[in-house]
Amino acid sequence: MSSPTRAMVLAAGLGTRMRPLTDDRPKALVEVGGRALIDHVLDRLADAGVEEAVVNVHWFADRLEDHLSGRTRPTVVISDERAELLETGGGLKKARPLVGDDPVFVANIDSVWIDRGNALADLIRLWDPARMDVALLLARREGSIGFEGSGDVFMAEDGRLTFRGEAPSAPYAYMGVHITKPQVVDDGPEGPFSLAGVWRRLAAEGRLFGTVLEGDWMHVGDPRSRDEAEARLKAGG
Repeated sequence: MSSPTRAMVLAAGLGTRMRPLTDDRPKALVEVGGRALIDHVLDRLADAGVEEAVVNVHWFADRLEDHLSGRTRPTVVISDERAELLETGGGLKKARPLVGDDPVFVANIDSVWIDRGNALADLIRLWDPARMDVALLLARREGSIGFEGSGDVFMAEDGRLTFRGEAPSAPYAYMGVHITKPQVVDDGPEGPFSLAGVWRRLAAEGRLFGTVLEGDWMHVGDPRSRDEAEARLKAGG
């Protein structure tokens, strides 16, 4: 199966939980281990074969565009959300003319991880558009930094995912990277909406799959988790 050569990077959020670090910059430019969060993500994507990344911008958009202007691996195209924040689904839908129709990576900018395998290669190997419309990269809930929830999904032996529902907990959490058919948002509403609702529908149809990171996931959502992630990278990097 051919691997995606294009990605959508979701970088338009306000980063309110990251304040005061986002008082003068977008969350994407908060540094962990000496590199901006967005560079951690873009470098991972480039290593996985991504040649072009569409990045949406809103908060301190000019500063983020300036930071990205010199990147060539991957090259960067801007999806401008200065007028309105569109959330994950609305952001992807707005960027559809830039993203195209072939399967793409979609990535948040608040995930950093230590990889003891090759997580994105595993996601590419799992991807089978005949069986699935979305494939999520997951982390084990226990031991993750910056994630305090009860988990998101259960996974069958073939990688098929079901949501936690009424269960008190689930073993796996979505860690911010997935492969998707861009068309999954085409029927979404105009304006802001979340991809989570799309995934729940696809899970009910048996079209949502996942693979699990072999390594340590750090969800960098606030200053404390940023400091914990820096310490973990220093200890394990």
